[in-house]
Amino acid sequence: MSTLFVDNTTALLGRSLRHVTRSVDTVITTTIMPIAMLLLFVYVFGGAIDLGSGAGVGSYVDYLLPGILLITIGSGVAYTAFRLFLDVKGGIVERFRSMPVARTAVLWAHVLTSLVANAISLAMVVAVALLMGFRSSAGPLAWLGVVGILAMFTLALTWVAVIAGLLASTPDGASAFSYPIIFLPFVSSAFVPTDSMPGPVASFAEHQPVTAIVDAIRALLEGGTVGGDLGVALAWCVGILVVAYAVATRLFRRTAA
Repeated sequence: MSTLFVDNTTALLGRSLRHVTRSVDTVITTTIMPIAMLLLFVYVFGGAIDLGSGAGVGSYVDYLLPGILLITIGSGVAYTAFRLFLDVKGGIVERFRSMPVARTAVLWAHVLTSLVANAISLAMVVAVALLMGFRSSAGPLAWLGVVGILAMFTLALTWVAVIAGLLASTPDGASAFSYPIIFLPFVSSAFVPTDSMPGPVASFAEHQPVTAIVDAIRALLEGGTVGGDLGVALAWCVGILVVAYAVATRLFRRTAA
């Protein structure tokens, strides 16, 4: 990794973070929907949802939180696609290209900004969950594992957002890619166990990435045995990250050319 790349990325990261601090409502907006869903499902639907004896959690908010955290990330990365789209269409990327700036520093600045902004949003959601009664018996290493999985998932989805930002032709189109990502947890173990679903739906839910990631986070927070879910969750995150990074950087080079 060259010194030029590090210096350029650091400078552009400062620029992106200043944009975020000047529009704090962006972080708040991406946090309101997950918190509203948390309140809705716990206080409105929670009493009617039967998790069964195999759920292994003390309360519905404990069961629900991992899925809500993934929805928070899905909502947050949409703004990465939106901000990158504005930079590309506004000509700022072209201006950087005319300067001695490392080629992918622009992209990495947006990606790192996404990690910081999503970390703030996730912390706010966890704080609300604690007020609602969420409790965890996880130790420091388990919490470190949770943070690592969430960081990997954020990084992977952010590079998917970069692809959307480069391909979009309108601001709405840049952020619309996140809608399927936000919907995906609903067809997983995020809200109810998959064995309560009809056969074809349960089969899809059990073999899609969100279920493995949610189950791994839930097991870590409960202080239980994670089993094979952790490996599957990391494999999904790494796989999505590698493919999205390769596609995004290739698109960016083609756009620059």
